[in-house]
Amino acid sequence: MKTLSDWQRLQDKFKERFASEMEHDAILFMIGLQELDKPYRTYKKDEKLEVIHIGVCTVMQPYGFYEYKGRDEDGWPHWEIKEQLPHLDAKQQNRLMNDAIIDYFKKTRFID
Repeated sequence: MKTLSDWQRLQDKFKERFASEMEHDAILFMIGLQELDKPYRTYKKDEKLEVIHIGVCTVMQPYGFYEYKGRDEDGWPHWEIKEQLPHLDAKQQNRLMNDAIIDYFKKTRFID
């Protein structure tokens, strides 16, 4: 399990780079944009949700919940659910997402 200091170190990096801490949705949107690998443009609300979904699938894939299937004709990545997420209370969901996000940024060497 990751420590609070891991999450705080990540938030400190965000403060350095973006001048503020970031919430899960903003972090997942940023990860989704990175994984989408398309030039920046303005996204409609439904597209923003899709970008966040890309972020969720990306960070949860190493935990065995999703399997990457490839990109569609428009270049959007797609995953298949391999295992349903367990029923978790809000605190457990938050912890799992924190851990997955921390692992992603450690893998990309954004944090140690």
